Amino acid sequence: METKNLKLIAKSEEDLRILSAHLQDAIANTSDIANLQKNKIFLMQLNRFMWEDVEKGVFRKNKRIRTILKFENVIKVHSKNINQFKNSKFLDFLTIETKQMPDNNYEMKIVFSGDSILRIISEVIEVTLDDQGEAWDTKNMPKHKLA
Repeated sequence: METKNLKLIAKSEEDLRILSAHLQDAIANTSDIANLQKNKIFLMQLNRFMWEDVEKGVFRKNKRIRTILKFENVIKVHSKNINQFKNSKFLDFLTIETKQMPDNNYEMKIVFSGDSILRIISEVIEVTLDDQGEAWDTKNMPKHKLA
């Protein structure tokens, strides 16, 4: 059975929560992150675990797919605990947190494991997730420890 590539567009905080859920356990390499300041665009390529297919049965193989996460109308980008010069470091995606600021801009925090954070300040919420190419099989399904 062929998998369909996702293309999601977030224009509200609720949309962003849905997009974030689809990115749970995605993996990004620091070399696949770009802030195009002149264009007011922030881009990140991730290897997304295809959670939406997990429900399709116990004999289905786990899959990952490359996806592009694009933020538009970006004013500033800050990072915490991310060394952009170590371009072989992998980041494990946890969530996207968002809030509207007093100046009506939006702060969106991409939170990774190990207390690594990308903080994006944007004029509006305009974020797309766009799967690229074919999915591939992966042996491991992400596991989470329950507190």
